[in-house]
Amino acid sequence: MKHPEMFRNRLGRMSKHWKKWAKRRNIFCFRVYDRDIPQVPISVDLYEDFCLVSEYTNEYPLTEEQREEERAQFRSILLEVLSVAEEKLFWKKREPKKGISQYEKLEERAVSATVREGGLRFRVNLSDYLDTGLFLDHRFTRELVRKESAGKNVLNLYSYTGSFSVYAASGGAAKVTSVDLSRTYLDWSEENFRLNGLDSDKHSFLREDVSEWLKRERANPNREKFDLIVADPPTFSNSKKMRDVFDVQRDYSFLLNSIFKDFASDRAVLYFSTNFRKFKMEPDSILWENQRDLTKETHPEDFRNEKVRQVWRMEKNS
Repeated sequence: MKHPEMFRNRLGRMSKHWKKWAKRRNIFCFRVYDRDIPQVPISVDLYEDFCLVSEYTNEYPLTEEQREEERAQFRSILLEVLSVAEEKLFWKKREPKKGISQYEKLEERAVSATVREGGLRFRVNLSDYLDTGLFLDHRFTRELVRKESAGKNVLNLYSYTGSFSVYAASGGAAKVTSVDLSRTYLDWSEENFRLNGLDSDKHSFLREDVSEWLKRERANPNREKFDLIVADPPTFSNSKKMRDVFDVQRDYSFLLNSIFKDFASDRAVLYFSTNFRKFKMEPDSILWENQRDLTKETHPEDFRNEKVRQVWRMEKNS
């Protein structure tokens, strides 16, 4: 099979290119291989001196024995070409799933590292989840949020491990409210605040189903209004803790219009993002104005697939 040798050559060229690119830009976490060769459907991300490999479903026919043999060859090439210590290479299999499965625990090894991005520090978990806690494809979107945060009351919905919240707080936000259904991720968010010398007591971390929280708070005459809102919902979620099933394509207009009517201050700004690759935005279905598609503008150069996520910036002008 020629695939391993093709992969070795490609990885050697691309890792050299992206390492130089990252060094010039002071970037420490980035992608060096992104399913460039169809027969080698993996992505390779470097988190400082750790390496995370994501394996995707292979469409060409192989027996499981052949697949294991090839996997071992690819692993050996990665260790050699990238000069990564064996204990710092992590391999995850990604399969099409619905719900919040991408956040579910896979192991209990708790191999964590503190990594740098944008002058900030974040804890990532390389071993226990499919995702590390820091989505590298949003590094430019996070920077845009930071630049607009000074003095603002910021709301981060589906906040996960709070990377957008940390960026907002570091940008001088008056207060950041992070809403997520998971206590684990809210605790992780607070840890990320502490890593950056940010006082988490000055901000709010709410363990809530976002949809239920919005419905309940809407009836509260003393509810807070927000100047800057980040909404990066899952594609589909049916957690046992939720009353209803959330589907981003079906429910996004209701979500964004609820925020606009009941939670957005005058002149508020909203950043909306989704990683659902088939997502179609219908601008006339939502109340927000000056809708700008920032997908291309915020797309990271080291990600080959341009459909990895979509991003919009919108405004309320009243």
